[in-house]
Amino acid sequence: MSKKTGNRQKNKPPKVGKRHRKLGTAPGTVTYLGNREGSPSKIECITYDENDFEKRVIATPEELLKQPGAGQTQWINVVGVSDEQLMSRLGVVSDLNTLVVEDIVNTEQRPKVDEYDKYIFGVFKMLYLNAEQQIVKEHVALVLTPNRVYVYQEIEADVFDRVRQRILEKSGRIRSRGADYLFFALLDALVDHYFMILEQTEERLDQLDNEIYTEPTQHTAYKIQQLRKEIINLRAWMGPVKELLGRLIQSESTLITKDTQVFLRDVLDHAVEINETLHIQREMAFSLMEMYMSSVSNRMNEVMKVLTIMASIFIPLTFIAGIYGMNFSNMPELQWKYGYFLVLALMIAIFMIMVVYFKRKGWF
Repeated sequence: MSKKTGNRQKNKPPKVGKRHRKLGTAPGTVTYLGNREGSPSKIECITYDENDFEKRVIATPEELLKQPGAGQTQWINVVGVSDEQLMSRLGVVSDLNTLVVEDIVNTEQRPKVDEYDKYIFGVFKMLYLNAEQQIVKEHVALVLTPNRVYVYQEIEADVFDRVRQRILEKSGRIRSRGADYLFFALLDALVDHYFMILEQTEERLDQLDNEIYTEPTQHTAYKIQQLRKEIINLRAWMGPVKELLGRLIQSESTLITKDTQVFLRDVLDHAVEINETLHIQREMAFSLMEMYMSSVSNRMNEVMKVLTIMASIFIPLTFIAGIYGMNFSNMPELQWKYGYFLVLALMIAIFMIMVVYFKRKGWF
């Protein structure tokens, strides 16, 4: 390496992550942190009560200054959170704390729930499978107000289609209840899709388990390691939901009625089951790596055993061949007429005796 190249590499600035954009900024500064920068933003409003339903696109955040009518509930769905200016305007219109808006645009924010005087704010991870059966992680933030639920998500694809369908059905329970029930229904949809992820993870664990017992390769170890990392990430994304739901159930906020807290307990039961499943899958993933190493070790031992047996058989034969390969003149056996045949017969006899001996020992 030339001196010039070495100096250039030495003076190369250290690699920094996307969080460096927040360095030195004041708390509450709206700075988007994510991998979908520049994605288009859209605001959709669904207004409903027991008798009426309306769905429309909001052109400007200021349109939301008009509150829904008496008995009506609104679902404000915001798609695309990378537009910092739009998110700031929405925060002002919705009367959100700047720290809340900061968490909305921070897609790396861990799941959390914060209670304020006029609203309840929650951050969660939305997980689902795409067409290629790959896990898609999306940052989603929920804000519950007396008659509205704000949903902030990164892209238009989500897990809330069934909730939208239930709103369209007049006979559904969701049409006769308030915003807190809509808040519950959205959380329930998030948690239900966690089970789909866990089912796929369990299938992959079973496939790897079978692969280890049949024909493990180096790629098998790579797949196990990748799955272990995914399960660790799933625990980080799903695990806190149990604690957050417990906080919502114990909340004394008037925004969540006692009836809705009963439904939240059902979601909490699902979250507990998810945590237990994640713990089991994590242990299984670690066990798979141990099984793989044990399987590779056993196969190596089998190879070594075969080589050892072969070496043990040929050691005495090599010894005899070595003796009679020496060029000394005073070796009486060299003058025997049938010496060659006798030595060859002796070597065959030794070979057969050792094969029978090893077979009786169970080494074959």
